[in-house]
Amino acid sequence: MTPERQLDVLTSRTVDVISHEELLRKLQRRDRPLRVKLGMDPTAPDLHLGHTVVLHKLRQFQELGHEVIFLIGDFTGMIGDPSGRSETRKPLTGEEVARNAETYKRQIFKILDPARTQVEFKSKWLRPLTGQDLIDLASRYTVARMLERDDFQKRYREGLPISIHEFLYPLIQGYDSVVLRADVELGGTDQKFNLLVGRDLQRDFGQEPQVIMTVPILEGTDGVQKMSKSLGNSIGIEEPAKEIYGKVMSIPDSLLARYYELVTPLAAEEIDRIRQGISKGSLHPRDAKANLAGVLVTLYHGAEAAEGAAAAFDRVFRDKALPEEIEVAEIPVEGLRGSKAGSIIPSLPIILTACGLTPSNSEARRLIRQGAVEVDGKRVTDVDYELATDREHLIRVGKRRFKKVRFR
Repeated sequence: MTPERQLDVLTSRTVDVISHEELLRKLQRRDRPLRVKLGMDPTAPDLHLGHTVVLHKLRQFQELGHEVIFLIGDFTGMIGDPSGRSETRKPLTGEEVARNAETYKRQIFKILDPARTQVEFKSKWLRPLTGQDLIDLASRYTVARMLERDDFQKRYREGLPISIHEFLYPLIQGYDSVVLRADVELGGTDQKFNLLVGRDLQRDFGQEPQVIMTVPILEGTDGVQKMSKSLGNSIGIEEPAKEIYGKVMSIPDSLLARYYELVTPLAAEEIDRIRQGISKGSLHPRDAKANLAGVLVTLYHGAEAAEGAAAAFDRVFRDKALPEEIEVAEIPVEGLRGSKAGSIIPSLPIILTACGLTPSNSEARRLIRQGAVEVDGKRVTDVDYELATDREHLIRVGKRRFKKVRFR
């Protein structure tokens, strides 16, 4: 593939490229593969589809023969990246970082080619830095430049605290690019400032500055906010096949093309055919969604699991039947209290939380009021609804979550 064609492929589905001209020159050099860097702090033990947007772009670099460096922020995870934050991010403990880092190494290779991926840990060169080294690094950037960053600016104007250690984060991320002599660094749009710091520091250390590329932030299943596990709108790549399939089927039709473009390995030509089919009415959005769900489950669990997930979904939603397997939750009655004084008959919100169908009683009450909860085939909207403890109940939350509840 010519450098010009490589440029077209690599810059597709990106937001910022600084700059196209520099990237083309690097591709034309042909003396060695490009060193392409991506850093991720192991802030959570699991990756979701939002994280995979940038991983698919890395895979494109690999397929064109370039060298990918996946950098795990075991050191910076204990600082806390302030990107996009309205408050200081809570740092992780060393144990949390180490545990999460191990899961990252396993999950990234669902997309990246292990043979073409160099995995590094930031602590390798950051932990040996002396106080003098850190002061020297800090001397290379000004407070005024740091305050150009949008989230710092906003917090400064609003009188919200900015800790000194947060200024160190972009510097340390930029220093990684110096150590690794990165040619290209990738990140989400919220990382643009940090990536630019890397360019500045490389110049200051006498290196050719890296090209920076940012990729879009993926919306979650609600179609509004960015995908986040804490917002309850994420699709984890290690979730069960049926869960991934069902969640994909729940995304708004308006996001179909975006999901196809950003989180699948399908060729641009195939995605264009799907987009045109939906636009012209020859492809129903439900069928396009089912195909998307199948592609993603196949990618993370295999073709056989995708077939099983599709069959299970159709059984529940098309044929209006119950799933073949429903998890049983056994709940001890002792300690539970219902809505009536002295009652030992537990109320529905308490049970939904106890069996794992909702993360909290407040969320359970919200779903009940919205009519999203069924007990034994009957929709329940009364938050004070109580369950008899002498028999088993079938509880359904939303369209896809079922539990059989037994009391003991």
